[in-house]
Amino acid sequence: MPGAEEARQLLTAQPVAIVRCHASSAMGGMQSNHPHSSRPPFFALEVAIRAIEVLRPVVVRIRQCDRDLGEQLRRALSSVALNVAEGNSNEGGTRLSRFSTAAGSNSEARAALRVAVAWGYVDASQVEAGEALLDRVARLLHGLGARR
Repeated sequence: MPGAEEARQLLTAQPVAIVRCHASSAMGGMQSNHPHSSRPPFFALEVAIRAIEVLRPVVVRIRQCDRDLGEQLRRALSSVALNVAEGNSNEGGTRLSRFSTAAGSNSEARAALRVAVAWGYVDASQVEAGEALLDRVARLLHGLGARR
């Protein structure tokens, strides 16, 4: 399956350590210490985006067989990434709420994949790499305090 090796690499990758300095102790406000960019990628978001990339052909196939299920899966996968990104930009309860919403959407996407396999729209082997990435997202969100 195209992208399966890259998916395996993300599954075994470790999050990048990010050092931030508060404005009261550093000139220029909150700054990230990262060699490649002014703002490093948020690891959970990168895995969620990779899951979308890996599952994109599967979503297209499911949508050909069942438009509603394909659209629901597409929306759920997008919701995971968008809520992870939003949660990363928030603090406190709002942060946990967004991560919890992302975890719920992640569960919905995984259920949609199981339903598609059960209906015979796709084979289990076609969703395996994406499932593994969504499993990684679930673990990362749990570690970030998601309540689902």
